[in-house]
Order: sequence, then structure tokens, then C-alpha cells
Amino acid sequence: MLHIGVNLGFGNLHEHLTDEQMYAGELRLAELADRLGYDSLWSVEHHFDDYAMCPDNVVLLANVAGRTERLKLGTGAVILPWNDPLRVAEKMIMLDILSGGRAIFGMGRGLARTEYAPFRIPMSESRARFDEASVMIVNALETGWIEGDGPYYPQPRTELRPRPPRSFRGRLYAVAGSPDSITSCVNIGAALMTIVTQPVPNLMPLFTEYRTQYAAKHGVDAPPISLNVNMYCHEDAAVAKERGHRYITRFFASNVKHYEFMGTHFAKTEGYQRYDEMARMFREAGLEKAADNYAACALTGTPDQILEQLSEVSKVVGSFQLIVLPSFGGMPYDQAERSLELFAKEVMPAARELGS
Repeated sequence: MLHIGVNLGFGNLHEHLTDEQMYAGELRLAELADRLGYDSLWSVEHHFDDYAMCPDNVVLLANVAGRTERLKLGTGAVILPWNDPLRVAEKMIMLDILSGGRAIFGMGRGLARTEYAPFRIPMSESRARFDEASVMIVNALETGWIEGDGPYYPQPRTELRPRPPRSFRGRLYAVAGSPDSITSCVNIGAALMTIVTQPVPNLMPLFTEYRTQYAAKHGVDAPPISLNVNMYCHEDAAVAKERGHRYITRFFASNVKHYEFMGTHFAKTEGYQRYDEMARMFREAGLEKAADNYAACALTGTPDQILEQLSEVSKVVGSFQLIVLPSFGGMPYDQAERSLELFAKEVMPAARELGS
């Protein structure tokens, strides 16, 4: 059965909302997702920009745990180079206890110079920091002890209290979009998380590499791949198309600005060279065309249209999980809420069968 979750982006591109009011809107979506029967609720970690602002998603999810009853609660993701591994392990154990075993641990390494610079961490160290920290944290969540002898996080062997009450195996995810990231993801036994920014068929070489490496290392099939995608659902196809495109392209412009996707710095940054090709394509296409291409990858339309899109995704990808982002680009929260409700009522029952 297809797992369907909701991702909170915490972007404030709203014209008349304070950051506090934006947070209230995001938390209403979390509570609504629980009532509507979605399987999981995820939160980003981002800093310093209107594009997205949730500086501690574990703290956020601990609050959501007290507001909800059944949703699994996922970090999408904790950016490991910006966080001390010992503190991440402690907080994830606490979240799991406070939520009654509903925690899911998603990890990433970050992409924006605008976030790395204030943390005073060179982006060129991100891969090595991720690999070192992720192994330490995953081992700590299993054993209740954390230790490390690496150059970035030398850690004396220390017992964590409270102790982890249950295994996190099967609840580990890693954001990956390159061969090196795939290897890191497989090494810690994590499920692959990806943000859908291009047609799914284009992503299949990456997915196939992940599945091949995972089976070779662990001797079992890889977990379902988690697809994160913008979603807007409306009964009227014309309204869905117009609103979806309007807010997705605004979100995309904010995304490009935040990550400097029109820049040339990726080519000179260790571990990020593959993003130089993406930036070059954006520069050649121009922002408007690149935004249109991005919008075409989103789930927008009537319930029947979205179901058709999901059916095609299932045929191409095979085993997957779906995480929808319902609020983006300054979309009014009442519109995002109605979209989430309509999706739950008219799309989710049939979509779940795609995972059978």
C-alpha cells in the first residue's frame, strides 16, 4: 500500500503574514494531515531566508507530536554538517519517546552558500562531514552509545540517556541526488529521499544505481524510494492549472535565489560539481522557462488528473513513497488546506493501491 505523507516547507512568501502567522498556518496543515489520514508529516531544516525557515525540525516535530495522534514524524532533513552528531542523536531519541515511536530520521548535507556561510563551515567539507556524522548517529540510535575518531567530530565514547527504546532500522532516510550521495545513503542502510525537480524518467538511472548498490551491500531489495513533490488539487482543472503554476513558479524563483542556481560557483566547490550542469541549464533556458519546466513536474490538477500522473509515476519507478508539499510560493493557507482535503478524499484511496 502506497505510503503518502505531507511535507511542511516553512516558506514565507506570503504578502501579509508575519513569520509567526506563517508558522500557525503550517501547524494547522500538520493537524489537518493527521485528521485526514495521511501517513507521515515531515519538516525541512532551513535557515536565514524567506525561502524556508525551520532552524530545528526536531523541536518542531516534538511540538507536532503533542498536537497529533497517529502521524509518523520525519525530519526532511536534518542537515548533518550544521549539527553536532551527539545532539542530533539525543534529540532524535527524545522525539521518538515523546511521540510514542513515531519518529523517522531523515538526513541531508545542504546546498546553499547562504546557509553554510553563517555556520562558518566550508561547503567543500559537506560530504566528509555527512559521512562521518551519519555513521556516528545511526550507530548511536541503535546502541545508545556515541563515539567517533574522525577529524570533524572527535567524540569520546558516551552513553546517551534517555536510551533509545527501539531500533531506527526501517526509519532511516537520506537525501541523495548524485552517485557519491547514493553511496553514502546505501552505506548507512537508509531509504533514498529525492525532491522531484525534473521528469521522473530522467531520475531512473539514479534510482537504479541506488537499488543496485543497496542489494549488493545488504543482500535485500532497497526500501521504496521517497518522492517529494509540490501538489495542488482542485475540482476545476483550469483553476488547478492556473493556481498551481502561479505558486509553483514563485516557489521556484525563491528556490533559485536561495541556492544561487544561476551562479557558477558549483563548478569550483568540492562535492557540488554536478550542480554546475543544472545551473548551466537554468542560465541557458532563462528563469521563466526553467520555472515552467519545474512546474511541469509537480502534481497539479483535478483528482482524476493527479491520479493519472501518479499511475504513470508508479509504472516508471515501481516501489515508491509519496510526500506532498501542499503549501508553497505564498499560496493562501485556506487554499492549501482545501487542496490537502480534496487530495485525501478523492485521490488518496485509489493512489494507495498503486503501492500494492
